[in-house]
Amino acid sequence: MGQVDMQGWNDPLNVRRPSQIISTTQEVNRDTTPLMPQVMSQAMPPDPAPDSAQDKIRQQFDYGPYPRIPLDTSPKGDYNDLFRHSLVTAAYLRHRRVVDTHDKVILDAGCGSGYKALVLALANPGAKIVGIDLSEKSVELARQRLQFHGVENAEFYPLKLEQVGELGLEFDYINCDEVLYLLPDPAAGLRAMKSVLKPDGILRTNLHSLYQRFLFYRAQTLFQFLGLLDTPPGDLEETVVIETMNALKNDVRLKAETWMGRNLEQITPDKMKEYLGANFLLIGDTGYTIPQLFALLEQVDLEFVSMVEWRHWDVTELFQDPDNLPAFWGMSLATASIQERLHVFELLHPVNRLLDFWCAHPGPAGVPVDDWSDAEWQTAVVHLHPQLRTADLKDDLIRCIQTAKPFEISRFVTLPTLAPVLLEASVAACLLPLWDGPQPIQALAERYRQVRPVDPVTLEPVLAADALVAVREMLNRLDAFLYVLLESA
Repeated sequence: MGQVDMQGWNDPLNVRRPSQIISTTQEVNRDTTPLMPQVMSQAMPPDPAPDSAQDKIRQQFDYGPYPRIPLDTSPKGDYNDLFRHSLVTAAYLRHRRVVDTHDKVILDAGCGSGYKALVLALANPGAKIVGIDLSEKSVELARQRLQFHGVENAEFYPLKLEQVGELGLEFDYINCDEVLYLLPDPAAGLRAMKSVLKPDGILRTNLHSLYQRFLFYRAQTLFQFLGLLDTPPGDLEETVVIETMNALKNDVRLKAETWMGRNLEQITPDKMKEYLGANFLLIGDTGYTIPQLFALLEQVDLEFVSMVEWRHWDVTELFQDPDNLPAFWGMSLATASIQERLHVFELLHPVNRLLDFWCAHPGPAGVPVDDWSDAEWQTAVVHLHPQLRTADLKDDLIRCIQTAKPFEISRFVTLPTLAPVLLEASVAACLLPLWDGPQPIQALAERYRQVRPVDPVTLEPVLAADALVAVREMLNRLDAFLYVLLESA
């Protein structure tokens, strides 16, 4: 890669369900022994006092609010982000019921410049959005952003996470994105959020991955050693980092692994500031492992629900043939706890920057469809996930029906799958009424009989029981991706 231009720089279908990949019923391995040598701690000065550390973080984000996304940018077309931030997604994974987001109260803890608060507002129609952040500059930008996009039921406060109880509110859903790993005491932050989370509420939060981010922690150790993180970094510190990386030979490991091949010479000065602030000059940035994550949840008495991108944490998918694992791996994974499976994944393939997860108060979870009785299936009500109920996807389905081509139901929401999910057009036609609202499974089975009245092989009439079995198999498959959501009456 070439030199970064300094000009203008100072411009201010083997389907595995979430429950199979990340079962919450398996025993948690409590071993929290650090899994990497503590190489950084020897070179680092003592941690600053909590107030001092948070004050430096506040100043850093006053200087460079995060994320640096233009005010007029709308997430309306980002169906994956809307799917991720929908209370419907998290609540279904936990409770196996479909919630109505109207009148729900949602907290965006560490709202930054307000982009995620905007996503939350669009993903959860009718909900009240409350945002807090320790950076007053960020809070002001968040207010401006949601006002610009016409979101009226939103309010923002300059407030530390540990002070969230001062709002006097309880929340159905809490989104705490890119915050915990900056706190001197993440357990205190979790306890504060737990104290305002409703009994059946869901908390989504994340930690930085130690293994995936290890190169940047090495860079942070270097620049802290050089004194660039003694005070909140600004233009001078950013310039030093850029000049350092440009001046190094391309084969110097730190440059090769954190700077080269990232097209940094093509990004705007503003995005470069964000890249430096989020990676090389991020005060308080701490990496964690899966065992440490589970130990943290145990410490504050919260229960793990699911990784947010659960399909991207399936350790069996790292093998060439997931259905034919080596004998040792097949036996080991069959009895492994959720913590062990996730830990093995991060050791084998640390590609996920965030340990991004949902958690909740301890208590019983909903019954997954794999454990339903025949009677429960008979009375099932079928919902289409709200992020799939779009005119574009419906038009796609109609075109596929008319042309007898396979229907790619995963076209817009790809997050829960690793490959396109295709349905035969005549089978997918049964789903069309779901765009109008929830449907009894019996109604979909009857539609199946109308679309496919005879068996294509035997030419015998399709019986009601056979139609129900076919529809049940299709729905069971789609439920694994949360494309359809099933409730038993």
